[in-house]
Amino acid sequence: MQKQFSLLPKIAALSVMAACAAPAMAQQAGSNIVNVGWFHLSPQDSSAGLTKLTNGGLPAGYYPNSHSSVGDADTLGIAFTHFFTDNFALTADLGIPPTFKLTGQGDLAGLGELGKAKQWSPAIVAKYYFGDASSKFRPFVGAGVTYVWYSDVKLSSSFQNRAALNSGALGGSATASLSSSLAPVLNLGATYNFDDRWSLSLSVSYIPLKTDADITATPAGPAAAFGTQRYKTSITLDPIVSFLSVGYKF
Repeated sequence: MQKQFSLLPKIAALSVMAACAAPAMAQQAGSNIVNVGWFHLSPQDSSAGLTKLTNGGLPAGYYPNSHSSVGDADTLGIAFTHFFTDNFALTADLGIPPTFKLTGQGDLAGLGELGKAKQWSPAIVAKYYFGDASSKFRPFVGAGVTYVWYSDVKLSSSFQNRAALNSGALGGSATASLSSSLAPVLNLGATYNFDDRWSLSLSVSYIPLKTDADITATPAGPAAAFGTQRYKTSITLDPIVSFLSVGYKF
C-alpha cells in the first residue's frame, strides 16, 4: 500500500507533463472567434465624366474632363468567424461605416472637395485555413460577397454652387444619391495564435466595386428660370481593404 501511495506523485507529475506537451487547439471545428481591429480602405478609383441629363433651356451633354477621386478611409472593424471543420470557416465582416471624401479632378479640380458619404459594406466570406488546428501560424484564402450602400451623402458648397449654375449665394443647392450593389470579395491573410484563446490576424481583401451618382441641382435667383439641373456619373472604387485585428476564441 505504501508503495502504491509513493507512485501517486510520479503519476501526477507525468500527467502535468503530458498536459503541457499536448497541443493547444486554437482553431478547430466548432470554434467561434471574434476579431476587433482596424480597417484601412484604399480605393483604386477612377470616374467617368459628368453627363448633364436635363438642360432646362441650357445645352445638355457630356463633359469628359469633369472627374473626381476618392480618398483613403479608416474605421473600426469587427469580424465573427465560425469554424465548421478544422480548415473551413465562415466570417461575417462588420464595422463602423467609413466616410469617403471625393475631390475634384480635371475641370472640377478648382472646387477642391466635392462631397463625402458613408459606406456600409457588411460581408460574408468563406475561408480555407492551411495547417491543422494546433498550428500557431495559419495562412488562409477566402472568397465571399458584400452588399454596399451609402448614407449621409453631402455635397460641398462649392460643388452645389457649380451644379446650381453658380447661384449658391442666392439659395441654389444640389443633392446627390449613390447606387447600392452586390460585389464579390477576394481575401487572403494569416493568423498567429498566441495560445488557445488569443490571436493576431492580418488580411487583405479586394472588392471590384462601382457606383452611379445621380445629382439634382435647384438653381435660384435669375438662374431659376432654367429649371432643375440633373447630372450623372459613374465612380469605380475597387478598394483594397486591409484588416489588422486581435482575435478571441470562445
